Amino acid sequence: MRRLPALTAATALTAAALVLTACTDASQQTAGNTGASDEASAEASFDPSTVEVDDEIAAMLPKEIADKGTLAVGSDTAYAPAEFIDADGKTPVGFDVDMVNAVAAVLGLDADVQTAAFDGIIPAIGSKYDLGVSAFTITDERTAEANMISYAIAGSQFGVAAGNPEGFDPENLCGSTVGVQTSTIQDDELTEATKDCEDDGEEPIDVVRYESQADVTTNLVGGKLQAMYADSPITAYAVEQTSGEVETIGEINDAAPYGIVVAQDDEELTEAVQAAVQKLIDDGTLEQIFAGWGSEGVVVDEAELNPAE
Repeated sequence: MRRLPALTAATALTAAALVLTACTDASQQTAGNTGASDEASAEASFDPSTVEVDDEIAAMLPKEIADKGTLAVGSDTAYAPAEFIDADGKTPVGFDVDMVNAVAAVLGLDADVQTAAFDGIIPAIGSKYDLGVSAFTITDERTAEANMISYAIAGSQFGVAAGNPEGFDPENLCGSTVGVQTSTIQDDELTEATKDCEDDGEEPIDVVRYESQADVTTNLVGGKLQAMYADSPITAYAVEQTSGEVETIGEINDAAPYGIVVAQDDEELTEAVQAAVQKLIDDGTLEQIFAGWGSEGVVVDEAELNPAE
């Protein structure tokens, strides 16, 4: 499995708080249509027009971005509550969407959040997209390809159907059937864990991959999976959205920061975005955004560039 530094007490408490509070205060799905549809209704929890332009930070932008007036943002809008499509079928919502709208506002720009396949976002940074914002866990592999600016902390957690009818044991994964969204950190972890099972002569994990996290939750509730594995706020959100048909199990694993993705060769945009995120941290706006989605206490103190694992 992917290894990260052991959790400090403070980090563990932060990640735990994220899971315990990660039910949005926006309008909710009903249990009857949950299978966790990406068409969950959500009122906008943050108005970016309340953020004033910081002229000093905006002056850091590369001229072509400033002249364009928008930031093209790639996001896999199928990962509620981080980013998903509202009930109107077209509007991206979620804490990442609110965050990048606020960053754009500091820079005097508008964010154009565009739906994209998760594993296609980073390769398209600097060409199709100016930024990538999609609950990207910062890893050394990703920072080898692009710059990443930290803004919040999340861990990974398993979810099971209420009552754990299949007797899933998060400490003994071999032979179990686990659903995951493709190309996520959890997908990588389960792939490595499967190799470990095989090396030990045990039955491999049946890793069932879906393009949408909503599909993962739907198939867990429908009895096709023994468990799901996702970022801790996403698992907690599934519990809320299914009105208790899903429950968390086991501890939070591998707490690590989320990062905004910027092209490595775009020093000006990287510095401008980093400064904008830091301003939103310092003035409390970023905490307000995450609290609006029920995720208090997860914002980092410093918007670091490419923090090491």
